[in-house]
Amino acid sequence: MIWIKKFPPNPATFLTLTTLLRRQRMGHRSSWMISRGNSVGQGNTLQYHVRSHVGRRRSNNQDSAVVIPAESSNVFRKHGWLFIVADGMGAHAGGEEASRIAVSRIPEIYSELKPEYSPPLALSQSLLQANKEIYSKGESDTNYKGMGTTCSALVVLPQGAIVGHVGDSRIYRVRGHSIEQLSRDHSLAWEVAAASEQNDSTQGANLPSVPKNIITRSMGPHSDLDIDLEGPFPVEQNDLFVLCSDGLSGTLSDEEIAVFASELSLEDATAAVVGLALVRGAPDNTTVIIIKAGPEEVTHYSRREAPWPLADDGGSLASHRRPWIFLGIAAVSFFLCLVSFSAYQSLNGNDDFFRRMLLAGSIITMGLTLGSVFGSFFSFALLKPRKKIKVISPGRGTFLGRGPYRRYDSTPSEKLFNRLIRSLDHAENELQENNLTKESQKLAKSTEKARNAVQSRDFSTATRAIFAGLQTFSDTLQSSMLSDPDSKGSS
Repeated sequence: MIWIKKFPPNPATFLTLTTLLRRQRMGHRSSWMISRGNSVGQGNTLQYHVRSHVGRRRSNNQDSAVVIPAESSNVFRKHGWLFIVADGMGAHAGGEEASRIAVSRIPEIYSELKPEYSPPLALSQSLLQANKEIYSKGESDTNYKGMGTTCSALVVLPQGAIVGHVGDSRIYRVRGHSIEQLSRDHSLAWEVAAASEQNDSTQGANLPSVPKNIITRSMGPHSDLDIDLEGPFPVEQNDLFVLCSDGLSGTLSDEEIAVFASELSLEDATAAVVGLALVRGAPDNTTVIIIKAGPEEVTHYSRREAPWPLADDGGSLASHRRPWIFLGIAAVSFFLCLVSFSAYQSLNGNDDFFRRMLLAGSIITMGLTLGSVFGSFFSFALLKPRKKIKVISPGRGTFLGRGPYRRYDSTPSEKLFNRLIRSLDHAENELQENNLTKESQKLAKSTEKARNAVQSRDFSTATRAIFAGLQTFSDTLQSSMLSDPDSKGSS
């Protein structure tokens, strides 16, 4: 059974984190989705759609995803839009719990850390703190021992898009007929490819034939964590960002993801990519968020753009300001002392009570002056050298990480679409094997329409026809009329 959830139609309505998570998590249901249109907050034009499916071979969904919208232009400037996909791993309910903690705690911590000071620092610290909480729960509860999760987080700000990442879930950017992988896989396959220089960042060469399910980094198993930070990547109008678990990237090529994201609406695109994963056997949970930037998300830099520190100064900035604050207080106190003492002398005994009050004021302010001077002296004496902290200046040519790591040309081609049509042929055969004649005939019509459109190089029509065929298969699968997939799936 598929559960479908959409945000309220009122664009001014902002969902709290608790409400969002309650609607987003559907327990052990087969799938869920969340969507939101434009006009969020004050002039925001970002659109997105979220979809998740348990797959065809798993009993529960250990993937989690969350979207924290910017409900106003002020929040967009300070916090940005936050998107997270987490793919849990661990026996029993461990993986599900780990991914749940990641998508619930990271947004909370990120907001508490005042990200306007430094969004990449706040994002990094959020992932580190969430990792410690997942690790602590695993250590304190034997049911969750060794649990972990991947985590891919994207923050869209006026200064660009920032990526925080650990594991083998992925973040892509689709622009025109090009798809770029903004994150790198923390997997054995990726490390072997990098060591053998087979992972061409501009051509997107195929990874070598090594196990792809062995990850080298994740949240939860250890108290310490090495996080990748990437960006800020400039955002242009109509840029598409894709966050997905390896249940999607492991069954679809990057070019296939790009074609569906570019040619279909966001809701149809998520349905298409998940549907294709199902046709090909869907051996793992599959989760995807597709985001489309509008004119209000285009990157703009201000001349007074403040640099972003990449480490906490440990309070050294405040300690360096303290002596000067004392000196400022001393100067103001001394001025007030002079004013009150001058007034005291000018009265010449006409009003003894008022003269005594002025004298007392002079003494008090002089005491405050001397105390502030001593405070400033001791503060300077105890002052430690300031830490040298690396900073990044948005809009000045400095970037975090080395992304994009891979780039594919996703221009529609006969070769690409013939591969998609072969998958539809496999789906049709599977329906026939289950004696679903009506459904197989309906899918066959979509396949034939797609094949004719490809021959005439009408790839837009072909994409829509393939989507219709995938929908037929997904609907049939959802009605529980299909048996378990074969061991090979479809290519």
